[in-house]
Amino acid sequence: MPSADAISHADGHTNGHANGHANGHTHEDVKGFKNPSLQVTADHRLKMVDAPIREPGPGEVTLQVKCSGICGSDIHLWKSGRIGSLEVKGDCVLGHEAAGVVLKVGEGVTSLKIGDRVGIEPQEPCEKCFLCMEGRYNLCENVKFSGIWPDAGSIQRIPDELSYSEGALLEPLSVILHGIKGANVQLGRPTLVCGAGPIGLVALAAARASGAHPLVITDIDQGRLDFAKEFVPGCQTYRINSKLGAQENAVEIRKLYGDDEYSAPASVMECTGVESSVCTAAFSVRRGGTIMVIGVGRPVMNNIPFMHLSLAEIDLKFINRYRDTWPAAINCMTGGVIDLNKIVTHKFSLLKALDAFELSADVRNGSIKVHIVDEVDGSL
Repeated sequence: MPSADAISHADGHTNGHANGHANGHTHEDVKGFKNPSLQVTADHRLKMVDAPIREPGPGEVTLQVKCSGICGSDIHLWKSGRIGSLEVKGDCVLGHEAAGVVLKVGEGVTSLKIGDRVGIEPQEPCEKCFLCMEGRYNLCENVKFSGIWPDAGSIQRIPDELSYSEGALLEPLSVILHGIKGANVQLGRPTLVCGAGPIGLVALAAARASGAHPLVITDIDQGRLDFAKEFVPGCQTYRINSKLGAQENAVEIRKLYGDDEYSAPASVMECTGVESSVCTAAFSVRRGGTIMVIGVGRPVMNNIPFMHLSLAEIDLKFINRYRDTWPAAINCMTGGVIDLNKIVTHKFSLLKALDAFELSADVRNGSIKVHIVDEVDGSL
């Protein structure tokens, strides 16, 4: 991580994975590596290895990844070896929030050239199943996803005014752009965001850009709530009280909006995936409202208040990654609709990737989004 030697088809789809720069670099841990990469093993270890650099075939390109963000799912894959049914079964290069530059083009490539700057949409669907034919390619059962076994991806050219760091933020922004569509977030309607981690903060910014008001964000960590208040001025914060149950916390959250049912949040974007938080969201949203669960959680949740959701006709929805969001994400960032730069609190060189993961894995370290950058100019 960050991934580089991504092999891209001319229509934008990619396969393959590697990392780092292609003209070599030296470090005490990776001396002589031409393509240093961070991999996770099936027994939950992280290691730096010299990944192979593949030649691009017909319709493919080779990329150097210049910046890659650490996602919560990367930490899950490291610590637990799986996310739901997705399991690390062998050495796997981590990283799917990435941007880079084209180093080499294969035969027949006309849409990209050497030196083009690109963002990486890290999924490659089969393009043959009924879901792909319907345009719902993120649900393809045979999709290949970069940094999650097996690895693959696709690319989108990014404009010069976007930095590589901003290009790497297109992926988490895409998650929220997909989720906010179904969350029914609207201008002037009360909205709640559960979780002030990186995804929750992006959701908060998107909700504000969409005109949602009043806007409240919750978390168990006061430091992250303080950050949220600075990041999106005008929002309100609520620190979850661990001594209270989900319904009791929801009562306190609702007080921030008003005294009647209509004043309660019409939309909730749940960005933790934690069962207690999903339950709090269920009791916080108003009758007839919408909960969009964006966070990744346990395979089974047994305590969701089913009858409360049913009797109040609350829509409980879920998303899986994203589809057709990169152009909109690029427009949001280049147009100044959303500025996410502040959430990048730490940057590490590629050769310090292990340190980056150690920092990111512990919320007590105060990081929000950690980026791993490769400042060496690669060549092939």
